[in-house]
Amino acid sequence: MTGGTSTTEPAIVVIGAGFGGIGMAIQLKKAGIHSFVILEKDDDLGGTWRANGYPGCACDVPSHLYSYSYELNPDWSRMFSPREEIWDYLRHCVEKYAVAPHIRYGVRVESMEWQDDTRRWHVTTATGEVLTPRAVVSGVGSLHVPSYPDIPGAERFGGVSFHSSAWDDSYDLTGKRVAVIGTGASAVQFVPRIAGKVSRLHVFQRTPPWIHPRPDTEIPAKRRALFRRSPPAMWAFRTAIYGGLELRALGFAVNPTLMEPLETLGRRHLERQVSDPDLRAKLTPDYTIGCKRILLSSDYYPALARPHVDLVTDGIAEIDERGIRTHEGDSYDVDAIIYGTGFRVTSALMERQIVGRNGVKIQDAWAGGIEAHHGISVAGFPNFFMLLGPNTGLGHTSVVFMIEAQVQHIMSCLRLLRRHRADVIEVRPSAQRRSNERLHRRLRKAVWSVGGCRSWYLDEDGVNRTIWPGFSFEYWARARRARRADYHLT
Repeated sequence: MTGGTSTTEPAIVVIGAGFGGIGMAIQLKKAGIHSFVILEKDDDLGGTWRANGYPGCACDVPSHLYSYSYELNPDWSRMFSPREEIWDYLRHCVEKYAVAPHIRYGVRVESMEWQDDTRRWHVTTATGEVLTPRAVVSGVGSLHVPSYPDIPGAERFGGVSFHSSAWDDSYDLTGKRVAVIGTGASAVQFVPRIAGKVSRLHVFQRTPPWIHPRPDTEIPAKRRALFRRSPPAMWAFRTAIYGGLELRALGFAVNPTLMEPLETLGRRHLERQVSDPDLRAKLTPDYTIGCKRILLSSDYYPALARPHVDLVTDGIAEIDERGIRTHEGDSYDVDAIIYGTGFRVTSALMERQIVGRNGVKIQDAWAGGIEAHHGISVAGFPNFFMLLGPNTGLGHTSVVFMIEAQVQHIMSCLRLLRRHRADVIEVRPSAQRRSNERLHRRLRKAVWSVGGCRSWYLDEDGVNRTIWPGFSFEYWARARRARRADYHLT
């Protein structure tokens, strides 16, 4: 293990060294709290941006908004940052704010259990080490557990197969016959990158995504120089981006009929880039835009129109030694299968080994559905906080904005403890219930519930447990500061 703090019993354990964990660490240090450790299961920081290394991996939120508000970067090279620049940005933040000594790499947390007698958490790692902090902050995020479709015979395939989040760089795709299963955000980015290398490409689509053109232009050197000289100019640029993206929440959560302009943009983009009427019909969604994540790409449709690329919309019946067989009886013999099937989001939350007060497991606490107070605190789990927990994801703007609001909420909880000379803070069940009832009343009218599609935003019962149903500034106003009346202090 590398890194680590000087104390063997840190007061706070932060899990994960992505945007959430690093942002939490920075604010702890700013507040003069140095007795904490970040436990990172991998051998480097970055979270999602470390894990996903597929060709073309980049952010679909403008660079100047996908960053901490207190650490703006004037040197983004493009409007939409490639993965390597985001990774470098996080390293810069870790170095500038001296977070590195607090990180322990290669430490996987196996379980967390609250001890009522000592009022501490027992955090057990994969090696059997037990840490006993007073508080735990989970910054593990949701886009890190790959989702594989349940296809009969997948283990029989005789070629190479891998998930886009575990890209096999050792395998040369040049001249190979390749099948891509899935047409989500990752596939839309890597399919154009591999289409020019392979001899044959079969893209298996279950549901067509809505796609908008990607305005990914290079940021001129003169503008970057201006941003370095004048931080207010950079702030004004960021604010303009934020305002433009925030307007889209009107259609997402207020009135889905307002999505029509975005739908028109998507249809025109498809019509301009795909002339073949049959292919265009296959790529035309039959659900309200925004029901599934809106994707950005200016080269995905042209890649599908190449003569050696075909889009397969027949359902997959099985995978055998040679390739993929559809329900229509067609066979596709391939050398490699790439799964672009996203991540297990709602189920990943349920798989954590967390035991709260009186031995209650979080799976039992969530038997009626995954929920938390502002997506951060769970009744019955004292001194436990989540970053990007239930219903705090976004479909229209930057989740880094949400992370900052959640970190502020956690810091205000820690201030409540200090102010009242308490050592335990726990959200009241009534407060958690009120916030979630209000949230789900709005969700029932939002595009994710009435848009006519099935997406990874929904749990197995069709309930949205992922997305915040409103403007991000609304969430900031409600959640950035913990209300004393919402919490019980001991």
